[in-house]
Parts: sequence; structure tokens; C-alpha cells
Amino acid sequence: MPSVPEPSVPGGFAETYRLQQARYPEQGPGWQPVHTVYVPADRFSARTVAEWGERALSLLKAHLAGPDEVAEVFDVPSGLAGVVHEMVLRKLSTEPVEDLRVDFEDGYGVRPGPVEDGHVAQAVEAVAALHAAGALPRRWGPRVKSFADGDPARSVRTLHLFLAGVVERVGELPGGFTVTFPKVLMEGYLGQFAQVLGELEAELGVRLRFEMQVEAPQTLPFLRGDLNESLGGRLAAAHFGVFDYTAALGLPPHEQRLDHPACDHARHVMQTAFAGTGVELSDGSLAAAPASDRAGDVHGLWRRHAELVRHSLRHGFYQGWDMHPSHLVSRFATVYAFHLARYDSYRERVLAWEERRSAGGGVMDEPATIRTLAAALRRADAALP
Repeated sequence: MPSVPEPSVPGGFAETYRLQQARYPEQGPGWQPVHTVYVPADRFSARTVAEWGERALSLLKAHLAGPDEVAEVFDVPSGLAGVVHEMVLRKLSTEPVEDLRVDFEDGYGVRPGPVEDGHVAQAVEAVAALHAAGALPRRWGPRVKSFADGDPARSVRTLHLFLAGVVERVGELPGGFTVTFPKVLMEGYLGQFAQVLGELEAELGVRLRFEMQVEAPQTLPFLRGDLNESLGGRLAAAHFGVFDYTAALGLPPHEQRLDHPACDHARHVMQTAFAGTGVELSDGSLAAAPASDRAGDVHGLWRRHAELVRHSLRHGFYQGWDMHPSHLVSRFATVYAFHLARYDSYRERVLAWEERRSAGGGVMDEPATIRTLAAALRRADAALP
């Protein structure tokens, strides 16, 4: 065999590889909430989480008596319906809300300064009471007003009062805190908000991360893989806002829906920009509640919500917004059925690959597919109660 000189490493390779590892850490999916519940700040109290759970349980017991109803309303195979029903019942009884936002933006509106200050103080007391009772959701925090509204001082004041108040009342910032930053129409707002967080970190001795909302077509062009890096690693997630986004595109009101092709495009841009970065993705909401407590109206709402949740899941968005207690039933039922339907077949394919044997059924899995199967199993394990 002829001798060849030792190959030289291209100049700059070490730095490029370091950037790759920092920007795309290749970490597998950990726990991510399946939903975020938004509650207007003036209606938020220490009873909110329990009230949502109680209302959802009441609807389930009244209109989803057992596996047959689960199979019929949510199009769940009969073999899974009993397991799904039991899981949803247990979830609503123990942890009805995984992620909570105290909303000072669209769901709250514009109030005089002293009034909003008062609602911040009220929210702080509620958070402290939930924490003391061991009932604070695993993720929690406020949604502040957008800088795009032209009044960043109000947004910053609310966040400062909220954080300082919680730290003072609790003695620390409880785990799971995140703040949602809406209507990011200009990239500069992200850097300015990250600067605000840096100043609050220095003052309060805490580490802060935030979620940006993708609610306008103007936002899509500056989504990219190094965005979190440019913000000092403070960008935790990107959440899609269906109604502002579709309105900005000029879609007619009856087409403002999560499964519109225009929304699919936005979600795919978000996925492309943040793939491999560790920035979580969340879908938006359904702005509807049952027209009445009659079974037909409740089932109709659940069917529509389940359609949208399935659409999100098929597109790789494993989290969404819930705006009404009824949504908890359809959210959990649909998520659990989605993960359970293929769990055993995914596990068999991974085991077959690890044992270097055929999985059967004519399947020839590639390494990338095996990684995806393993990730799906981890995601299911984290989501199922």
C-alpha cells in the first residue's frame, strides 16, 4: 500500500466544529409540556389550576362516560379507548395544567398603569400560594405586552414587578419559570428584550429565558439557527400565534384556523430555522368553547379541537395552547391516543435494530429512522401520565 502524507486539517475547522456543537447540540427530546394554558391576569388566582381541572373533570364525567364514548368522539381504536379514558381521568385529577401563562397581553387588554400594577401584585400572591401548596405547574410565568405596541416601559415594568414580587414572597424563583414575548415584528426587539432579562438577572440573581411568539409574516425572515446564540442562549421556545398571523395575511375570518395551509407554511419555517437547536416549538389555539353544556355541543367542540391537535402532532408540533377547560379533555385524549397507537411497533423496530434482526413487515430502517423512532418513544414516555 503506497504511503501518503498525514492529512492536514483545514484552517478554521476547529472553530467551525465548536460552533456546530454549540448551535446544534443534538440533544434528544426531554420533557416538554403538551400545552400552555393562558389565563387573563385579572382572572388568575390560587384557585385557577384547580378550577380548570374541576371543570374539565365535570365535562368528562358528564359527556365521556367510558371507552365507547372515547372511541366515538375522538376516533380512537376500541383497543386503546379504555386506556386513554383512564389516563385522561387520572391526568385531570392530578395535573390538569402542565404549563401556565398569566396573560397581560391580548387576553388582558390595556388597563391604566395602577390597575395593571394591582393585577401583577394579585398574580404574585397567587403564584406564591400555588407554590406553597405544591400546585404550581411545572412550567409557569407571564405573557407581557409586546414592544411592537409602542410602550416597552409597561412591558418591562410588569415583568420586573412580577419577578421581584415572586422572589420576595417565595424566597427564590421557583423552577419552570419562563416569560412569553409576543408580536415580535422586528428582530431588534428580541435583542432588546434579552438585554432587559440580563439586567433583571443581575439584579435578582436568577437565570431567565423567554419564549418568542411568531404571530406575523414579518417575523419569518429572521428565524434562523443562530438566533438563540445571538440572544445569549435565552431563547427557550417559539410559539405560533394563529389569529394574528392569519389576520396579518388578510385571510377571511372563517379561514383563521390552525390547519390552514398558510399556517402550515409558518410552522415549517419555524421547524427549519430551529431544527437541532434545542429551541422548543409550540402551536397555537382554538378560540372556541362548547356552545352549551349539552352533549352534542361539547362533543362537537371536542371533535374539532382533536382534529387540530392531531394536525399539529402530524406536523411535529407536540405542544399547543389551550384557552378553555374543555380543551384539556380533547388535548390529553388526542395526545395520549397519538403516542399509544404506534408505541409498541416503534419499540419493536428499535429492539430489532439493536439486536441486528429483521423487524418484519418488509421494513428496512435507516439509522436516521431509528433515531427518530427512539426520540418518539422518549417523547411518548415523557408525555404519558
